[in-house]
Amino acid sequence: MSHPVVVVVGPTASGKSDLAIELALQFDGEVVNCDSVQVYRGLDIGTAKVPVDQRRGVPHHLLDVVDPRERCTAGDYARLARPVLAEIAERGKLPIVAGGTGLYLRALTQGLFAGPGKDEKLRRRLEASKHRRGPGHLHRMLTRLDPLASERIHANDHPKLIRALEVCLLGREPISKGFERGRDTLEGFRFLKLGLDPPRAALIEKINLRARALFDSGLVDEVRGLLASGVPKGSWALGSHGYRQAGELISGGMTLEEAVDSTALVTRQYSKRQRTWFRRQEPEIQWLDGFGTESSVIAKAVDTVKIWLEQ
Repeated sequence: MSHPVVVVVGPTASGKSDLAIELALQFDGEVVNCDSVQVYRGLDIGTAKVPVDQRRGVPHHLLDVVDPRERCTAGDYARLARPVLAEIAERGKLPIVAGGTGLYLRALTQGLFAGPGKDEKLRRRLEASKHRRGPGHLHRMLTRLDPLASERIHANDHPKLIRALEVCLLGREPISKGFERGRDTLEGFRFLKLGLDPPRAALIEKINLRARALFDSGLVDEVRGLLASGVPKGSWALGSHGYRQAGELISGGMTLEEAVDSTALVTRQYSKRQRTWFRRQEPEIQWLDGFGTESSVIAKAVDTVKIWLEQ
């Protein structure tokens, strides 16, 4: 028999964590993080992690599990998350996966093809090549090696470009060939996927307010502490939204207002990409109109989960 898993997705600032906690309280569940930045230790303010004292006693998993000097790929996440789902299920609890990183969710549920592992030396060479020859160089390089993959990966999505090039160079075949061989789909679970879809204007306003609040709440000091602890400024974690801008502010590359405005802008752009990703890649999502903090949305989600569990 397949064990039920509820998934809560949606754009950043839509209230996924709040809804996940409400569902966990209603259905004896535990929350499993599916955000690619919240997995890192010490990145709290900029990721809007729910503080322990606000989790209302609900256990949370896969927060603060990765050293910020390392990179947690989608494959790494799947290898961490699958045993967590099994362990929660064995205790008779309901896993509630919550987050906005679509590739993490796809890796968890559908798996990834068995490509070569990470090669940090090669990745550093590719990064150096990008900085030396310009941001479009990696995409042009991938177009030569794997035209099909280059059509699927945006020219500005450097992490995916580097991974695709890594697979091509180490595996000596296009990454698209690996995709054709299939994936390691997760067995033994059935998924109900809920998506939060608040009005665009209201979401933009919330994102703008959150960007200001991050800097008012001590984001710059958090980044200073991470840098002082040995986390490189060029690490993937410190290149994420808000953290990169705080780093630029510390180094004098941005003023406070420029850092806030830039954070709001890139977060708005990211939220738009999230909406597009989930609608294209996860057609089975049941969408809820509004934020995860709204009583009507919570009630609708609770009813949907209740009916689904009884099936």
